[in-house]
Amino acid sequence: MPTLNLGMIVTMSEQKKHELKLDQHLALLARMTQEFTTSLDIEETLHNAIVQMMDYMNAEAASIFLLENDDTELVCRACAGPIKLLGLRLPADHGIIGNTVKQNQVQMVLDVSADPDFTAQVDEQTGFTTHSILCAPLTVMNKKLGAIELINKKTDDGLFVTDDQHMLTALASSAALAIHNAAMAASLVEQERIQRELELAREIQGNLLPTPKHASFPIHGYNLPMREVSGDFYDYFTLPDGRIVFNLADVSGKGMNAALLMAKTSSLFHCLGKTQTSPRKLLAMVNNEVHENSTRGMFVTMVGGIFDPASNEILLANAGHQPPLLQHADGHFEEILGESPPLGILPNIEFPETKLQLADGSLYIYTDGVTESQQNGQMLGEEGLQDMINSHRDKPAAARLEAMFDSLQRDGRLLHDDVTVLVIENSQLTPSLCLHIKSNPSELKGLRDRARKTVLAAGCSLEQAESIVLAIGEAVSNIIQHAYNAEDGDIELNINVDHQIEPAQFIIVLRDYAETIDINEIRSRALDDVRPGGLGVHFMKQLMDSLIYTVPEDGLGNRLEMRITINAKNK
Repeated sequence: MPTLNLGMIVTMSEQKKHELKLDQHLALLARMTQEFTTSLDIEETLHNAIVQMMDYMNAEAASIFLLENDDTELVCRACAGPIKLLGLRLPADHGIIGNTVKQNQVQMVLDVSADPDFTAQVDEQTGFTTHSILCAPLTVMNKKLGAIELINKKTDDGLFVTDDQHMLTALASSAALAIHNAAMAASLVEQERIQRELELAREIQGNLLPTPKHASFPIHGYNLPMREVSGDFYDYFTLPDGRIVFNLADVSGKGMNAALLMAKTSSLFHCLGKTQTSPRKLLAMVNNEVHENSTRGMFVTMVGGIFDPASNEILLANAGHQPPLLQHADGHFEEILGESPPLGILPNIEFPETKLQLADGSLYIYTDGVTESQQNGQMLGEEGLQDMINSHRDKPAAARLEAMFDSLQRDGRLLHDDVTVLVIENSQLTPSLCLHIKSNPSELKGLRDRARKTVLAAGCSLEQAESIVLAIGEAVSNIIQHAYNAEDGDIELNINVDHQIEPAQFIIVLRDYAETIDINEIRSRALDDVRPGGLGVHFMKQLMDSLIYTVPEDGLGNRLEMRITINAKNK
């Protein structure tokens, strides 16, 4: 059996000490990592961690400094020991801590009096004496966060050793990850808070816009914000004498500042416009108020005016906004020019008024977000806007705006700004229709156009209008093909609105004078019976709320009544 000499015993004893120390290191690392990953209070966790580091590594003092103010300062966020450094700010590129962060390397200074980078300012202020420093950088994925500093080893020689350097490096890695994760979590919480506030601001802005009126109302508007909040706005309200005050405006800039100025200007116009009905005087009053309180050079372009439905006359003033477009009854467009500056730039400005006779035309007031929308690098421009208006000219004003905005989004246009349009026209459309046609397929297009215009004028959505037109078309086609067998005959279409029930319904009645049919024989063919035709009844049942076949009171022909609840689309 081999014998143990003294040297071997000493070696084994040292090895056991090393293993014990390693176990202690690992235990501390595990404990601190657990605290870092489970604590919701990073400040308290950092304080507890720095105390444990100081005690375990037998140092007199310890602190954690983090970069702030665009990485220009190092700020003490946690400290332990006889001196209180919490909140102390140091230049990020000075001292031993600054070098540690800058070089991203551990700094071990055994004698600070011999190190030119040591700054004695803190010692002078606190009366503490620094002999040696061990400082490790806090870094995550090459992102510099700050540094951990230990001061004065509490041993006979007061010096830190290589094991201390390795241990602090490991602790710094764990602390850096915790600080980084805490910052990310705080950032997410802040983003969620800002998002909620922006959503609330958007809701408030939406409430500042006027409630959409009945389709026959002469003024309609549409606003599409590019971001959560908008710098565009429009308004209209009716005076006791029946005249309608209106405006459309665009605030310079983006974001919350523009939204706040938008809210203020809109409120001013709405309040003052109830008593001051001269557009030039009204804009002058709003201008002085905006100029008095505007900041950072912000301003507002606006067109404001008053419309008299009885005389079809519009009186308006323009404060630096792009010219409105007046489309005359014959289809040609005219720019209504204005030369006054925007609101808020100069006080005591005069705003000339322009008088227009609307007749059977339409006035379009819009923001530059419409004409500056782009597709394949090409802006829509004024000519493109006119083409878009013409392509939907057969629709009532409210449905026309809806179709225009649907087109802007459906075409995949890139919007660089908020998009807002206001249209004024004295529509004489009535939400009822009585139409007589011959049982000829050539009559279908005109019938569909008249039906579409009628139901849109009654306030239903564009999507529902197309469904109603499809159902009417199927019903008339069935009459032509099956009731009259493609021979000559008369067909009557009546569309009315039943306001006696809530919500209101369309009543659509089709009447023919063909041979009376057996109602029991009217049924849709099975969908799996793949043959041309025969699915019209099925489509009508799917599209409408109810279908009722009856014999007219005079006993001649056939009567079909279809009903559907009006689905008005909010804008």
